[in-house]
Amino acid sequence: MIVVKVGGSEGINLDAVCRDVASLVQEGERIVLVHGGSHRTNVVAEQLGHPPQFVTSVSGFTSRRTDRQTLQIFEMVYCGEVNKGIVERLQAAGVNAVGLSGLDGRLLEGKRKEAIKIIENGRRRVLRDDYTGTVEQVNVGLLRLLLDNGYLPVVTPPAISFENEAINVDGDRAAALIASSMQADQLIILSNVPGLLRNFPDESTLIRHIDPKHIEESMQHA
Repeated sequence: MIVVKVGGSEGINLDAVCRDVASLVQEGERIVLVHGGSHRTNVVAEQLGHPPQFVTSVSGFTSRRTDRQTLQIFEMVYCGEVNKGIVERLQAAGVNAVGLSGLDGRLLEGKRKEAIKIIENGRRRVLRDDYTGTVEQVNVGLLRLLLDNGYLPVVTPPAISFENEAINVDGDRAAALIASSMQADQLIILSNVPGLLRNFPDESTLIRHIDPKHIEESMQHA
């Protein structure tokens, strides 16, 4: 089994990705496709008058601020436009795809961050209205049920928290947890960046080497 993660940055060729996935399915591969949608979310948020906001944690990690309105836009784009667009492409290629968010069937479940400490204008601040978190478990039974019956799951954030709230989670880490939970043979991450960037999207900050002792520290840039 293969888990494929498709990034959501500008310039991703979803038509080509879906053609390649369809070819693998025709060869008998069982695939779970996980995707993002960050670029389209930014565009739609601007159009709706709620432009994206990014915050920097005290450790220097930059991430999207996900207040309730941003979460609604996030769901509109990730679960709607992007997810169903991929399902449509795969169906056209002869693949019986099913689109799911992490909310559906508690497919991706995890913990919402109670508070986020950020640096704003040189001062520390605590955010408590942010709907972000981390995925801690995968509904393996649901994915196996779909795969065993000939369906290809197309999975997207958000996940659901243990308190039953939608939470924005990192798609790459969600894909990695799906791969390990499903005991996948391969995890393929497709992206249009050259690698791990210390200050995304500045490609001059590419981290070319990571000391094994500092892997956890480097993960803040993932």
